[in-house]
Amino acid sequence: MYQTVNFPMERTGFQEYQNYSALRAALKDCGCDGLEGVWAGEAFPSDLPHDLMIGYHLTFYPDWLDFYREDTAALTRKFGSVQAAERFYGCRGHDGLLEQYRADLERAAALNVRYVVFHVSDVSLEEGYTYCWQHTHEQVIDAAVEVINTLLAGRNWPFEFLVENQWWPGFTFTDPKQTERLLDAIPYDKAGIMLDTGHLMNACTTLRTQAEGAAYILRMVQQHGSLARAIRGVHLHQSLSGEYVQAHTGRLPNDLPQDYIERFCTSYAHILQIDQHQPWTDPAICRVLEQIDPVYLTHELAASSNARRMEAVKRQTDTLKRGGFLHDI
Repeated sequence: MYQTVNFPMERTGFQEYQNYSALRAALKDCGCDGLEGVWAGEAFPSDLPHDLMIGYHLTFYPDWLDFYREDTAALTRKFGSVQAAERFYGCRGHDGLLEQYRADLERAAALNVRYVVFHVSDVSLEEGYTYCWQHTHEQVIDAAVEVINTLLAGRNWPFEFLVENQWWPGFTFTDPKQTERLLDAIPYDKAGIMLDTGHLMNACTTLRTQAEGAAYILRMVQQHGSLARAIRGVHLHQSLSGEYVQAHTGRLPNDLPQDYIERFCTSYAHILQIDQHQPWTDPAICRVLEQIDPVYLTHELAASSNARRMEAVKRQTDTLKRGGFLHDI
């Protein structure tokens, strides 16, 4: 099993460490083998050792389907104009979005990573508050499959392609039929699932303890039967936000800004209250990991700096040791 830490690949992140030896030492100190990187919009360091990079999280937009479909009415309603939408996405429509995804796949291939991760979900800023969905799970899954198959066709990419669950419309890992619909439609022999434990917890707003969360995740895994064999990796974190969701969703806030960028910034803070990315402190999660037996285990935790993230990873790995899933070497 490879253990990794989520790592935004920006210059300031690497500069937190004096050199790559110091970064390796920090990873070793928390029991990890490398990084799961995500592009931060700037060139990677030219001297970046590729063996540090085990996984790569592909570029994603939470709200992409209407732009991909070039739905002028929906884009005008959300952004004010199609031109404003194009400025936000940095490209023009369907073809521009695909080119962005292709460029990110090329970055991943250049890093020689073992796997990439792709979100299969769609949610607008407004839906993040109202929880009244504009698209069905099936519509999002089918559109994502179209994108995935277009990107993978005709190329012998060197990595596994793992789809990640969210709690928004799309792939949630709460319905085996929808999971089967997604996996069966991707004719790529290196396709699989990156199961995000916190996202799965967000799909059930009645959870109040980590033990309840672990039991819910295990139940979803077991309900998937043989489909669960497609789980290749786990994004490990916990999120107990059900009370917040029940209190702060179902309607738009009265003070939500009109300007899209201002509205985006405001809603981002709201989403962080839902998707908490906190370390597990209850060893109950170990039973889930034993059931899955992942090849890749990414400690995907929120932190104000990479140093604080490593501290959070150590708290989580200590939990896995107490539960018997990890052992000191």
